Amino acid sequence: MNREVQQFKAEFFKALAHPMRIRILEVLSEGDKNVNELQSILESEGSAVSQQLAVLRSKNVVSGTKDGTSVIYSLRDPLIKDLLAVAKQIFDNHLVDAISMLENIRTK
Repeated sequence: MNREVQQFKAEFFKALAHPMRIRILEVLSEGDKNVNELQSILESEGSAVSQQLAVLRSKNVVSGTKDGTSVIYSLRDPLIKDLLAVAKQIFDNHLVDAISMLENIRTK
């Protein structure tokens, strides 16, 4: 069973391994959106957004619900929002460490 969990984690993180996919998840963390809304917020063409949404859907990270002629996208698991917040905290910690190291070099 441990192997299946490791495989799931690897596939899950592969799905997140693109800046636009991360940005899409950040936007969807704020609420459900259709492709046009995402395209406008991300200031990107629809085909690029659709392509990244397809990857996220194939990995079950986001889901789409038909609403007339549109598809409304949402996070499949609200914990993704927490994961993104933790990733930001880790980034901030690394940034603080780098700044501290640079200050130490400068004062020597």
